[in-house]
Amino acid sequence: CSLIFGHKTYTAVVTSTFSPSVFTMAPKKGSKTAKKAVPTKAPTKADPLFPSRPRSFNVGGAIRPAGRDLSRFVRWPKYVRIQRQRAVLYQRLKVPPSINQFTKAIGKNEAASVFNLLNKYRPETAAAKKQRIKETAAAVAAGKEAPAKVPHQIKFGLKHVTTLIEEKKAQLVLIACDVDPIELVLWLPALCRKMDVPFLIVKDKARLGTLVHQKTAAAVCLTG
Repeated sequence: CSLIFGHKTYTAVVTSTFSPSVFTMAPKKGSKTAKKAVPTKAPTKADPLFPSRPRSFNVGGAIRPAGRDLSRFVRWPKYVRIQRQRAVLYQRLKVPPSINQFTKAIGKNEAASVFNLLNKYRPETAAAKKQRIKETAAAVAAGKEAPAKVPHQIKFGLKHVTTLIEEKKAQLVLIACDVDPIELVLWLPALCRKMDVPFLIVKDKARLGTLVHQKTAAAVCLTG
């Protein structure tokens, strides 16, 4: 390196020392470094007393223990919730006797005897009635004696049964225990007691309905 001051020239020698240990070069791309050898473990034998059961997290897999009751977490239909709430209210409130009597239906053996009796007095079906009217008309047209009138049969329908009780024509009244709303038949036992007509509270309205070829029946009766 030379420096000029005026008419004189000075020369200085600059020396630098380079140590290769101070600077390290960046590794080239794609260079492979030697991997350390990892010691491999010997395969362990499966324990027969405690077999491994790996879980499956797919749809329908082993997310929860099998057989656990999850009915508490089910959103039940509205009618199920209503009937459960009604049962809780019946337990917590003092139920009036006129309503509570509908929880005391007759037993299974008594009900079997009553329904065996009523099966003998089932009303005729629409087809049987049509056939009977046709035979009666044919007999009258031929001048023959008309067949006998309709024998005693079960009367049904809330208004019809009420009228028969008021006229004291009903001999036995059956009232369903599960009529909804209960106010439809709430007064019927009191009316039967007043008119001295025997009555029974039975299970259930669908069973009474089958007697008279209907889906349901709130009350049926036998006449004398």
